[in-house]
Amino acid sequence: MKTFCGRANPTTGAMEWLEEDENYDYHQEIARSRYADMLHDKDRNMKYYQGIRAAVSRVKDRGEKAIVLDIGTGTGLLSMMAASAGADFCYAIEVFKPMANAAVKIVEKNGFCDKIKVINKHSTEVTVGPDGDMQCRANILVTELFDTELIGEGALPTYEHAHKYLVQEGCEAVPHRATVYVQLVESKRMWSWNKLFPVRVEAEDGEKIVVSPSEMENCPGVPSVCDIQLNQMPSSDFTILSDVVTMFSVDFSKPVRSASTYYRVQLEPVKSGKAQIVLSWWDIDMDPSGTINCTMAPYWVKSTSAFQWRDHWMQCVYFLPNEEPVLQGEKVYLTACRDEYSVWYKLQKVREDSNADVCVESPVCRCQAHLLWNRPRFGELNDQNRTRQYIKSLMNVLRTDSVCLCISDGSLLPVLAHYLGAKQVFTLENSAVSRSVMEKFFKANHLEDKIKIVEARPESLTSSHLEDNKISVLVGEPFFTTSLLPWHNLYFWYARTAVSKHLASNVTVLPQSASLHMMIVEFQDLWRIRSPCGICEGFDVRTMDDMIKSSLDFRESKEAEPHPLWEYPCKSLSDPLEVLIFDFRETVPQHCLSTEGSVNLLRKGKSHGAVLWMEYNLTADISVSTGLMQISNEKGNCEWNPHCKQAVYFFSSVIESETLADLPSAVTYAINFDTKTGDIAMDFKLL
Repeated sequence: MKTFCGRANPTTGAMEWLEEDENYDYHQEIARSRYADMLHDKDRNMKYYQGIRAAVSRVKDRGEKAIVLDIGTGTGLLSMMAASAGADFCYAIEVFKPMANAAVKIVEKNGFCDKIKVINKHSTEVTVGPDGDMQCRANILVTELFDTELIGEGALPTYEHAHKYLVQEGCEAVPHRATVYVQLVESKRMWSWNKLFPVRVEAEDGEKIVVSPSEMENCPGVPSVCDIQLNQMPSSDFTILSDVVTMFSVDFSKPVRSASTYYRVQLEPVKSGKAQIVLSWWDIDMDPSGTINCTMAPYWVKSTSAFQWRDHWMQCVYFLPNEEPVLQGEKVYLTACRDEYSVWYKLQKVREDSNADVCVESPVCRCQAHLLWNRPRFGELNDQNRTRQYIKSLMNVLRTDSVCLCISDGSLLPVLAHYLGAKQVFTLENSAVSRSVMEKFFKANHLEDKIKIVEARPESLTSSHLEDNKISVLVGEPFFTTSLLPWHNLYFWYARTAVSKHLASNVTVLPQSASLHMMIVEFQDLWRIRSPCGICEGFDVRTMDDMIKSSLDFRESKEAEPHPLWEYPCKSLSDPLEVLIFDFRETVPQHCLSTEGSVNLLRKGKSHGAVLWMEYNLTADISVSTGLMQISNEKGNCEWNPHCKQAVYFFSSVIESETLADLPSAVTYAINFDTKTGDIAMDFKLL
């Protein structure tokens, strides 16, 4: 059997469906899963174990048999905890077949076959009775169905069903309850991920200001949560406007309702400012008294010095529909609305009518910009330093008779080119959404008759699209919405090649070239997501390690994966190195571009992997980096471009976790850019 997988093709800038071996999807699922990260989460595992022991004891103290239902068992870890705590029997439910098979092996390897039954079904399909999957209802409900937003993985409907059909009334639950906390803040940085700020352009004929359409100004955005490692957000990047308050909590030992609802709290601002953002996180009490607590609270809230890093549960950033001025001491109402899977917020001034019915409809983006640009892209478009580099470069290359063509998805470059004096500007928009957004944009700035949008693929561009002009300046950021890895934006080079016949012989291409850079790093924590676990809380989970390893090895060449490194601290062990150059002044060559060499390690540390990123040389002396901004001190701490994901290639020595007695002194690399596919293959060896 074959399966079809969606994948961005860097040579066409389009999503394509590729036929893959039937195992491909499952291997991707396992290889990129967060199982390793959860198994490395010592705090979570320890607290679950304590909570399970306590629940089994409470049931036994009542003289009852302890029958456990574990929904979403994964490796079977929580069921094994229950069995070793003295539970009489455990039903472990896992819907993902490869995972259920692994759980069966792990349970067997740890000697719990007679106590644990793994059921490969969705919990809503499990039957109870003499001939059912479960002999009887359980009296202890154990689950780990939570994501950063708590309810995004369907915890509420799952609990609702379990209470109706699978567990006894008054059962014990681990965790016993979850509580969601919120804090109101003002943050220009975070607000810049959701709204477009005015762009100032110093032109020959005075300052021009690029504004966004009112429809975009007033758009609530998309309802999907923005989950980040809030612990990497410096306190200088936000202003706290309220104390932390409890928004709502869910008691998992009682019937749970998943139907849409809302919660409201009164807040008294501790400072005047613009309320823009609701920061949110949760904690879980593993026992009724709340003595066994596992919290996601960020650094400025949590008093304990022992800090648990985790990537499977982070913190949430919610954008209010509009920024609201608040005054210190003047009370406001914050409302959280939720459906089965997501939460959104609104803020109201305290008024008489504030008890009127709250509309619990999920916010919808009507301006389309939030569908075209993701949050990091909004941040990038709002980055004034970056915009200045493009303005400076355009001023260098534009003439009064310049005919300019822009190739990038939903870019402000056409507006900049017009204001900086180009005679004519065309922009190529590949999709109906980007065309629609750009039309609104040009209209809001009275440029609809000044900039021509061409909705065509580069290869189908005709002279009539360009009104029989030859292009003298070809520009791109480059940015394309289908790009996942840094080099996918090299689609600009393929597009430039496709439009060659429309370019003047002395065309200026901006950027004139791009270069691929790399550096060897040691991660503070990110390595855990690819590191084997071995023994977890006394249970042997090496079957899971082997499964992840074989999935990572499923592809002949290992692949780099995208990560926003501003959220994942690392230190450089080598100098950054330019490894490949792509000259946009020429067309894409027929032959592959490849390079090999070695890079010396200058600092002591564990070589967890290589980070790769692109730099675009806009002109001979102006460039922008999508990766390393600077190495900030002699320890090698790195600052990364916060709007882009960098490519991380984990070395297998991390995954096999060899204890390196002699630290390697250098790393050899071989990197090959296949011009036919637009893909980069790489190989590294530690010397």
